[in-house]
Amino acid sequence: MADWYPQPEPVDEGLLDVGDGNRIFWQTFGNPDGKPAVMLHGGPGTGAAPGMVRGFDPARYRVVLFDQRGSGRSTPHASDPAADMSVNTTWHLVADLEALREHLGIDRWLLSGGSWGSTLALAYAECHPHRVSEIVLSAITSGRRWEADWLYRGVARFFPEEFQRFESGVAPEYRDGNLAVGYSWLMESPDRTVRERAARDWCRWEDAVLSLEPNPKVLMSGKDIDAMVAFVRICAHYVAHDAWLDEGQLIRDADRLAGIPGVLIHGRLDLSCPLDTAWELAQAWPDAKLVPLADAGHKGSDSKREASLAALDGFADRRD
Repeated sequence: MADWYPQPEPVDEGLLDVGDGNRIFWQTFGNPDGKPAVMLHGGPGTGAAPGMVRGFDPARYRVVLFDQRGSGRSTPHASDPAADMSVNTTWHLVADLEALREHLGIDRWLLSGGSWGSTLALAYAECHPHRVSEIVLSAITSGRRWEADWLYRGVARFFPEEFQRFESGVAPEYRDGNLAVGYSWLMESPDRTVRERAARDWCRWEDAVLSLEPNPKVLMSGKDIDAMVAFVRICAHYVAHDAWLDEGQLIRDADRLAGIPGVLIHGRLDLSCPLDTAWELAQAWPDAKLVPLADAGHKGSDSKREASLAALDGFADRRD
């Protein structure tokens, strides 16, 4: 059974000033002369981890990893209540990606990401298709309102007790509508105790949704408290604003990806991101291959690792 590549050491790193008082932390790994690729972390707001580059052959790829605005080692950190969330949107992140590409002197790069990282990859690729060589995505989401409604309400039919706790974390006026609006309001409270309690409540819900998967483990509620507060503040902010996307925009505009080869890896057991989004995207993007996995969910699995390695190895030597 194929294993991830060994963890490489970073070749270079820095902080890039992207405007609005924000600086994003970036690193490069692998072969400086290799095929350029960028790995997009999820959340939004979880920050990047070095292990995210282990799917790329370090002898053949030059991999870029960075912390999106407000997360990880980027500044200002969203756990700081003074951080301005009005300049943290999908389109700011798309612009940051393009600024980073230019800063690193990359002409075209492969995009890879999972969950929110797949949404950001699609938004960037549809804006800058001529800068994208290939796309490899997993746990696909597209920012549609119904997808968020499913994750933060619909899936409650499987977890009624846990959802009751999640819902009771916000004021009554938010409980029949978009819970993310209520949580976003709490995350802007000047009282740190309020912010931390809301962050823990949100993370416990996210963990509950993933708890039935074949390899369950604590993902969100075990984070450092500042990382947890930053993640929930950013995530609730994005969900409350429908990710600044028209409903169905990324599926609707998938024709802009014509000519870009893609692989869409998705677990059938993913309760947080149902398979139909990946299937609809594959129907709208003829150059994409859908790889549904019967034994995988949202998180990692042996089959998801093998599919990711096969896709990335398959594109490693491809030239335009």
